Amino acid sequence: MSIIDIVLLIAYSISFICALLLIAALFLYFRKRLRARVVSLFMLAAFFFLGAYTVKMAVAFWIRFSTSGSDAVLSSLQSEAWAIAQTGTTLGLVILTLLMYTKRQDLFVVLSGIRKGRNPHADSNSGSK
Repeated sequence: MSIIDIVLLIAYSISFICALLLIAALFLYFRKRLRARVVSLFMLAAFFFLGAYTVKMAVAFWIRFSTSGSDAVLSSLQSEAWAIAQTGTTLGLVILTLLMYTKRQDLFVVLSGIRKGRNPHADSNSGSK
């Protein structure tokens, strides 16, 4: 194992652990916010980005430290997994950038009208006839 492999292993490990810790913290945030029935779109986008980034780090581990054989199927799967993870990461970054530069990082979704077994628009149509 070369020095580059060791540095990459350390960097990937730190990134992966930090992303998992942030996802756990965001999960707790969302659980609390769902009880209050209001969710921040910016935090939702951050959660999506971190999820895609964590998958990307797992794929990076898989690619970097798998046996370097000439298995075409494994290589194809790794390439496809990397492309999906990179696309999710890029999409998350684009959403976060748009929210930030349009100064929309304080948008919230109010979930008070959404209840189990109830149409949220049923009350608004009942008196319109």
